[in-house]
Amino acid sequence: MIANQPDIALWEAYQKGDHDSFALLFRRYYEPLVQYGSKLTNSNDVLEDCIQELFTELWQNKSQTQVQSVKAYLFKSLKYKLYRAHQRKTAGPFNENHSDALFELSHESLLVGRELDAEKTARVLQALARLSNRQKEIIYLKYYQELSYEEVSEIMNINYQAARNLLYQSIKSLKKLLTTVAFVCFLLC
Repeated sequence: MIANQPDIALWEAYQKGDHDSFALLFRRYYEPLVQYGSKLTNSNDVLEDCIQELFTELWQNKSQTQVQSVKAYLFKSLKYKLYRAHQRKTAGPFNENHSDALFELSHESLLVGRELDAEKTARVLQALARLSNRQKEIIYLKYYQELSYEEVSEIMNINYQAARNLLYQSIKSLKKLLTTVAFVCFLLC
């Protein structure tokens, strides 16, 4: 059955013109693309337009791009489409490093375990809010989207080792912030 096919098999079938495989890729990745894109833009209209444009261009051009990960390819493509849309809207260049200013980790996407009570959740949210946007983005991609380091590095346009280092530093910072927040709460509570 086509629905059980791995992403790469669907991608290869789409490249050969298989409409059903393409439609399945769209259905499979629409929601994750919306979730990821909503971290990069506040405009649902722009996000919807960029996702539609991405899939329209893919179908029309029958991309012959060889990909290791369909998910990483689509995330990265959407990210650049959103950047280009931002450029058109502001009529100016958009710096890749400016993505730090855009990425916002939503409350719903946090990986706070259900067993944490409201106080612990508040501490985690407070600590996460103090991370840089780049740190929030890598935590989101690695843990919420469950992407590999290769996929994360492709999406964030950094090399493999830089992705590992950034995640390590992000987790280290988060732990330090959680310790600090817990200590302050202990003193004040």
